[in-house]
Amino acid sequence: MYKHSYKKRVRYNETDKMGYLYYGNYANLYEIGRVELIRSLGLSYQKMEDELGIMLPVVSLESRFLHPAYYDEELEIFSYLDEMPSKIIKFRHEIFNEKEELINRATVKLFFTDMNTKKWISAPPIIKAALNEYFPDA
Repeated sequence: MYKHSYKKRVRYNETDKMGYLYYGNYANLYEIGRVELIRSLGLSYQKMEDELGIMLPVVSLESRFLHPAYYDEELEIFSYLDEMPSKIIKFRHEIFNEKEELINRATVKLFFTDMNTKKWISAPPIIKAALNEYFPDA
């Protein structure tokens, strides 16, 4: 398993009239989590797109709302890879509030796609190499 966390404060423009983080903005938090997890491995989405010609479209997103997040609250986004990516990379996310309460959990699946052919491909060797130590049996 590989785990990474990132902190982000809820901004005013992300809230609804009740002062809650608008539910549609949780997908942005998952994206922040996965982009920062990839960055923590020494990679980036930009490098995958510009140098490797790979994009990662979302194929599914499942989210569970447990408690609201509020305006100006600092959230911690934990992102996990529980298995070595294949053609699909599956991120598990947990979001905690300042009181360290779990407020949201989600699973987001994306598939590796060749930008030229638009066909699914296997995870690039550079990603597998970066994760080898965390998945020794893969």
